[in-house]
Amino acid sequence: MADLLRGIRVLDLTNVLAGPFCCFQLAQLGADVIKIERPGSGDLARQLGADSDLNAANMGASFIAQNAGKRSVTLDLKHQRGRDVFLRLCDTADVVVENFRPGVMDRLGLGASVLTARDPRLVYCAISGFGQDGPLAQNPAYDQIIQGLSGVMSVTGDETTAPLRVGYPICDTVGGMTAAFAITAALAGRASSGRGEVIDVSMLEATLATMGWPVSNWLVAQVAPQAFGNQNMTAAPSGTFRTAAGLLNIAANKHEQFLSLCALLDRPDLAHDPRFDMRENRKRHRAALNAEIEASLKARPARDWASLLNRHGVPAGEVLDLPDALEQPQIAARNVKRSFDGMAGRPAVTVLRAGFRLAGGDPDPRTPPPQLGADTESILREIGLEAEELTAMQQEGVI
Repeated sequence: MADLLRGIRVLDLTNVLAGPFCCFQLAQLGADVIKIERPGSGDLARQLGADSDLNAANMGASFIAQNAGKRSVTLDLKHQRGRDVFLRLCDTADVVVENFRPGVMDRLGLGASVLTARDPRLVYCAISGFGQDGPLAQNPAYDQIIQGLSGVMSVTGDETTAPLRVGYPICDTVGGMTAAFAITAALAGRASSGRGEVIDVSMLEATLATMGWPVSNWLVAQVAPQAFGNQNMTAAPSGTFRTAAGLLNIAANKHEQFLSLCALLDRPDLAHDPRFDMRENRKRHRAALNAEIEASLKARPARDWASLLNRHGVPAGEVLDLPDALEQPQIAARNVKRSFDGMAGRPAVTVLRAGFRLAGGDPDPRTPPPQLGADTESILREIGLEAEELTAMQQEGVI
């Protein structure tokens, strides 16, 4: 198992997706991630997901997705005793991650300036929709809002469907991954400087940063990107094609790949057609070329074509739904899924591991997603609280 962050303690004050996804990446690398949750309800994601029984048990599928490998402490930060306990936890921590609206932590007396003054080695990361300042800073931010404001929706779909929302919370996910990257960079810098960092992650800016090609085409070439559907605007034939059974993605972006494709389709004439003999010609006559290719692809199902084309160096792949995507032999061979026994009445639950592997041990969540407050007593005892204090705080609703 990966232990690159062994010995690093992270206090995770985040909810729903961007922040929890960030801290999930850190947990898989060996960090001790302590999730600080509101007593009684916890992370909103505990009530979200397609399984109503899990939602009722405070273990919603949406929560399960990115909270394995963490421990859960319930703590009311609006209560003075809760804030005092949090500060004691901070004294043992290397990283604090929060995704409240800007200013919330300051109003609690637990903002970055207070915590880093207390411990200059602390890495403090705030994740928000728009960053800690600017005219939109106080606006509520959900993934779809950021998709619209970033331009993502404008380039998703085709001329009849765009603007279209990407089918999963891409901006939340990108924001969380950006935060994890920034935190690990800050920890690496601390090793030499001895000082921590205050990180301000904007989901809007993080999303824009991933749109390098369309952004550059506009900023450099003054060409506004268009929604191109399932086609690749930079090359042809490069897109999604119908076959005898199923859809097939083909990316014959290089000229030699196009020549191979023509031969495998038994259509060498296409390579000599003046409409298709050069890259720019193929792009100009994309529709006609696609029609010729689809006519030949009707001879076999997508799976057969994918196997044949890839064997001969033409990039191709079936268009799968999610259940089929998760059952691919490639996914099994790479151990992408991680299962845990028994949770909330289920014989097992499965989560996805990180998207990379390490020679020294792969990223892996070591423990299942925690029940709400499952580790409160043990962790607070670790920092010196006595049984009487715990009982009193429980009676007051602090934990």
